[in-house]
Amino acid sequence: MDAEFWHSRWAENRIGFHLDDANPLLLKYWAALDATRADSVLVPMCGKSIDLDWLAQKHSSVVGIELSQIAVRSFFAEHLYTPMVIEQGNGQAIYEFDEIKIHCGDFFTVPVEPTDVVYDRAALIAMPETLRKQYAERLLSLTKPGGRILLITLDYPQEQLNGPPFSVDEAEVNALFEGCNITLLERDDKDESHPRRKQGISRFAEEAWLIETPTLAL
Repeated sequence: MDAEFWHSRWAENRIGFHLDDANPLLLKYWAALDATRADSVLVPMCGKSIDLDWLAQKHSSVVGIELSQIAVRSFFAEHLYTPMVIEQGNGQAIYEFDEIKIHCGDFFTVPVEPTDVVYDRAALIAMPETLRKQYAERLLSLTKPGGRILLITLDYPQEQLNGPPFSVDEAEVNALFEGCNITLLERDDKDESHPRRKQGISRFAEEAWLIETPTLAL
């Protein structure tokens, strides 16, 4: 689960996590964040997600973080955008076009200013258990006080399937974001027709969460 793992996945085009359309849970629950056009949006481990373009239609500043240069370049190429590229050394660069800015580099170290709202579809569940606490702490540090996070997770018997994506159940979500106001927006238990269930997984659910960070004390 090091950087080379993800570089290899993109280089070999093994990107089953990529969706060709905007995520249905994003479309359904983004309004729950009560975000205005002026609110800045962070999308960690964004890949070449169509969701970036959907968010850019609603917000003036959409900031992605992605390790793979292949993914970042593919996003702009597939949308026929020509970004301004600012090289930062050590393999890091910033790609910017209109409302969208993608930092190409390590999520844990790229210099990003805190944003008002966050959309996490496939970042937390891409982290092995040993990194999830560190990830959540970093994510919260990049979210302004009183900020909101739309978090999408999976819940299934981890012993029945090797991740990523990994299972992150309700108890772990509550522990990782302790001190925040946590609301389960939806739990979608997949039936036997779902591809994962067809692989023999006894249960497989997708969950959407609203995480609200504490405001600064007066």
